[in-house]
Amino acid sequence: MSATLDPTLSMPRHAWARRGDVNAFFGLMLDNVGDMILMTGLLVGVYGFPRDFVLTRMIPGTAVGVLVGDLIFTIMALRLARRTQRSDVTAMPLGLDTPSTFGSVFLILGPAFLAAKARGLDAGAAARDAWFVGIAMILASGVFKLACAPFSGLIRRMIPRAGLLGSLTAIALVLISFLPLVDIAATPIAGMAALTVILATLTARWKLPRDIPGALAAVVVGCFLYYLMNLCGLGPGLGGGEPGRPSLALRAALPVPVAEWFEWFRGSWRGTLSYLPVAIPLALATVVGGIDCTESAASAGDDYPTGPIIAAEGFATVVGGVFGGVIQSTPYIGHPAYKAMGAGAAYTLATALFIGGAGVFGYFDWIFYLLPKSVVFPILIFVGLEITAQSFHATPVKHYPAVALACVPALAYLAVLALKQILGEAKPFEQWSPQAQHWFQSVTILSGGFIVTSLLWGSILTHLIDGRLRPAVISLVLAGACALFGVIHSPLPAGPIVLPTEAIRQLGDEKRFEASKLQTPYHWAAAYWVSAGLLLALGRWGRPPELKPEGGPVDA
Repeated sequence: MSATLDPTLSMPRHAWARRGDVNAFFGLMLDNVGDMILMTGLLVGVYGFPRDFVLTRMIPGTAVGVLVGDLIFTIMALRLARRTQRSDVTAMPLGLDTPSTFGSVFLILGPAFLAAKARGLDAGAAARDAWFVGIAMILASGVFKLACAPFSGLIRRMIPRAGLLGSLTAIALVLISFLPLVDIAATPIAGMAALTVILATLTARWKLPRDIPGALAAVVVGCFLYYLMNLCGLGPGLGGGEPGRPSLALRAALPVPVAEWFEWFRGSWRGTLSYLPVAIPLALATVVGGIDCTESAASAGDDYPTGPIIAAEGFATVVGGVFGGVIQSTPYIGHPAYKAMGAGAAYTLATALFIGGAGVFGYFDWIFYLLPKSVVFPILIFVGLEITAQSFHATPVKHYPAVALACVPALAYLAVLALKQILGEAKPFEQWSPQAQHWFQSVTILSGGFIVTSLLWGSILTHLIDGRLRPAVISLVLAGACALFGVIHSPLPAGPIVLPTEAIRQLGDEKRFEASKLQTPYHWAAAYWVSAGLLLALGRWGRPPELKPEGGPVDA
């Protein structure tokens, strides 16, 4: 048998590791590091989590999820190369899901921590309670993705792409691209320099001399300027103002909180249900995103099986949760870009080992201490822009309004964050003017469950544009049911899933009822159901739109 036909023969020597793996490694590694810094910085700086708790309990398992996922993807690339006898196979990239980082911090971990403190727990006990809630949501997400793996194609057909990608665009544009910009603006010289290098090299595709990785160059330039300003007495200080210098000694921290978590879960599982409307849509988005990423890899020449890709990310998410992780892993958009860099499989292997080691052995503590957020966060802005661009590129032009509409609820959430920073610290809610109370309560209701709202609104408009009235009516009826029980448009700040009578009672207890007496769950449910009735009448007496085939790459 000839060598070219023998599938048992090994690949050509060094085919799995190539020069392009260096650039690809720095891009993928810094993306993951940026997410870990973002999670830690938000939990510690915004909500007051104990820093050591986040670094020793939440970070290790989160990093292990990336370790497992990228190892699996590396093995899949080697098997594909061996099966096809090709030396140019590129591994699919995997890392921490950036939308889930924001979603988990602002909609799960942070609210759970504040709720625990409101019950009288100290910071350590409240962090433990929030950690267990986060583990529950990650395990639920991982199991959901594993269950979806055999039906990945069916799921993709059921949910309009504009609806799902619209909810991702909402997070990407409003949160991923905006909130890091605040930290960049805090130290604009270093931050804008790093952002300029990122946008020029990664977004605009300019090449640096000797093919220096753009992500690495951005961090080096940004750190040089940041610490030069510190030496001149013009910066915030070593470690970006973060207190507490890490220990020089490496530590081995890999918590296995399963037994302790099960004990907690038996008595607290009902309280975690209110967070499922956040966790499951984020998991569903990674499932469809994983399908899109697999197709994107196939278009670039690497034909991976879809089901195993989704199963791998689900398994990595579950493993991360078992070890205390709180952010799910997912395939990254951009496989063709890594392939264009000339990457093989070494970059995912190197990322797996570096990120896993950073979490388990503790050198991420120094990364978090020494790398300024303003220097690392430009990579997140690049991610946000890429997700937004990909969402529009993968959506037909006629569905662009649906993607844009899906972004609106996220704007309400951003407004709530800003108002809480200003008005919330000034005086209690009941002392605000009636106009301020009513406006804030309206924005709060619009922002409640905004991920699900974005998905529903985008899907409804997509169905209407396509002249499909029945699924649009069904989506409106479903939206009304979600509003009735607080899955979306909850009038309560924490957004729990409760009966409408309980929501109204709590509004009275919190002295918010007068500000929202015309916006109770009953009102919002009726609003959606009346809208569904109007569409039924439109279908009876109106005329559907004239559908014209569209050409161009967006419909391919």
